Amino acid sequence: MRKFLLAITAVAALAVPAAASARPPAASPSIVETAVAVNSSGAYAGAFDTLICLVANNPAVLATLTEKGQYTVFAPTDDAFARLGIDSSNCATAAATPGVTDVLLYHVAKGRRDAADVTTTSQIRMLNGQFTQISTNSTAYFVNNAQIIATDIFASNGVIHAIDNVLLPSE
Repeated sequence: MRKFLLAITAVAALAVPAAASARPPAASPSIVETAVAVNSSGAYAGAFDTLICLVANNPAVLATLTEKGQYTVFAPTDDAFARLGIDSSNCATAAATPGVTDVLLYHVAKGRRDAADVTTTSQIRMLNGQFTQISTNSTAYFVNNAQIIATDIFASNGVIHAIDNVLLPSE
């Protein structure tokens, strides 16, 4: 069943209507294609099913992450979404919930910011218009209350950093 869900999610994530974005598509692999690949095998296999499902079911965010340009994505794990009651069984419904686009865009910044760029700044403006705060303790870096757990997963149109909590924009 899990492989079936991954296959459906991967197909949905890559099927962007041409009219959905004003910009041309990114060269391969885009952020979405890279996320699907990371989620398919290796150390993070199956760790991003929920995020991929949410993005695949949100045309605005899907269009942004597959278009030409450069973006930085802070990608919450499935465990992070599960703490909010969202998982692969209900993510399509959750994607249609009012405000989900704002939450997803609060995880994306314009520009390609690798780990060195992220860790040398104190805040980042996200695509929803709000700022995140970057902080550190002696052993880790954080975006708001989310610890950065993996860095520098590069795609043709940006970079992905994995985080252990969902970022919630202020109202």
